[in-house]
Amino acid sequence: MTRIIAGRAGSLTLEVPDAGTRPTSDRVRESVFGALDSADAVRGARVLDLYAGSGALGLEALSRGAASADLVEKAPRAAQCATRNARRVATALGGRAAIDVHRLSAEQYLRTSRGPFTLVFIDPPYDLSEVHLSETLALLVPSLDTDATVIIERASRSPEPSLPDGLQPVRSKRYGDTTMWWVAPAQPEARV
Repeated sequence: MTRIIAGRAGSLTLEVPDAGTRPTSDRVRESVFGALDSADAVRGARVLDLYAGSGALGLEALSRGAASADLVEKAPRAAQCATRNARRVATALGGRAAIDVHRLSAEQYLRTSRGPFTLVFIDPPYDLSEVHLSETLALLVPSLDTDATVIIERASRSPEPSLPDGLQPVRSKRYGDTTMWWVAPAQPEARV
């Protein structure tokens, strides 16, 4: 069972697609959002949830005070599930949530993105190639706010994501079979 952990929609149960997705565990989401909350990275954030599946990451951010969330999922069943979950969270938040579900691939969406996003979750299928992930990250760079936080979820057996120009690693944390990679926009070198 997947649920919203905290915030105004806390404890709300979320529907999960019956196949084809791997929801982020409550334990991992709780840890990630604890770190995000302590960095004050959620309240007022413009959130992008790529490869959204049920939408749990983006919807958790909304429950905790994010300003908006765009959930991007190309699989029809998962996108329908994310849409139903988005409606339930919007209702729990009194209809004041700006949530859009886009039934597109991450690449299609990023080619027409409306950013700038301040908080991005990327949770692709574990079998997505590193080359494909790097291409997605390169498309993401122009849609990021200068102070954005990007969190990439991968299998712990996967190598560190290859970052394109415009992104820099911040940290990583392993949770059993899952590793969360935190990256941020590269800051321009200071001129002397």
